[in-house]
Amino acid sequence: MKKRESKQLAVGLPSEYGQLLADIKARVHAAQLAAFRAVNTELVALYWDIGRMIVARQKGETWGKSVVQKLADDLQAEFPGSGGFSASNLWRMKLFYETYLPAEKLAPLVREIGWSHNLVILERCKDPLQREFYVRMTRKFGWSKNVLIHQIDNQSYEKTLLNQTNFDKAVTPAIRAQAKLAVKDDYLFDFLELGEEHAERELERALIARIEDFLRAMGGLFAFVGSQFRLEVDAKEYFIDLLLFHRRLKCLVAVELKVGEFAPEFVGKMQFYLAALDTQVREKGENPAIGIILCKQKSRTIVEYALREANKPIGVATYRIVKQLPRELRGQLPSPAEIGKLLEDVK
Repeated sequence: MKKRESKQLAVGLPSEYGQLLADIKARVHAAQLAAFRAVNTELVALYWDIGRMIVARQKGETWGKSVVQKLADDLQAEFPGSGGFSASNLWRMKLFYETYLPAEKLAPLVREIGWSHNLVILERCKDPLQREFYVRMTRKFGWSKNVLIHQIDNQSYEKTLLNQTNFDKAVTPAIRAQAKLAVKDDYLFDFLELGEEHAERELERALIARIEDFLRAMGGLFAFVGSQFRLEVDAKEYFIDLLLFHRRLKCLVAVELKVGEFAPEFVGKMQFYLAALDTQVREKGENPAIGIILCKQKSRTIVEYALREANKPIGVATYRIVKQLPRELRGQLPSPAEIGKLLEDVK
């Protein structure tokens, strides 16, 4: 009887009901996310205040581990079931407050990412600008804790700041900082099962077969448009290895795969592709297309010369399919002032 009534009710529903249900579900999800963020913000603010109070009481005193342990025991007794008041976490709250108190730009931002994310950055990053980079990127892109750890282990800070592009002159100021942060100097595709020697088509097919891993390795804000994307110019066919779309930059991204060393002529071919994409494929409201040339090897000097006169936005990066010992990159980074300026432009 109940089933029959349910069917009759469904038959009598207005045609707009499906859209109404979808709209309400979307609103509920948005509210749940906003509530989670509000709870997280309040939790981090609480830990900040606890750290502040501990630092203030410690001035002129000789607090040792026994005092903090006693404080932890009393707080856990007062608030049973809460795992946030262990002695080790209280020490972290103190360090958290002391670390970010002098950093006027970062103090408000650390409240907008999770406590576990803050701990990862605090414990794994010792340089203030490196911390600022990962705080801002986590806040901007919503990285999970595991993604954040992967980004740090993969030296995303160094590889992003060392990227070789011509974006300073080829990209509009409105999206320049975001574009520079969207292209790395080196990409790790350790999820691929390829030998050291492989053809470009093999690499392309392997990346498409693991497209989610590929997009994650590229930075997480890319969407896949197609492979061997066909362009026709003056009755001749041309094919772009991979065509992506960057959701934040709102532009197409052409990716050319090269299994050998970078050659200057690659830039001319990419400029041709970008001109055709902007003329034939780019939609109204989208920004001009960007190109990424992914090579097995590159000479930084040759890349610099090749990009110097290019007027289309292009980045040149290397890729690896096997984890190697980390390269020492810190000595090659831009000046602290240049890094600070780039990070300030990230909203």
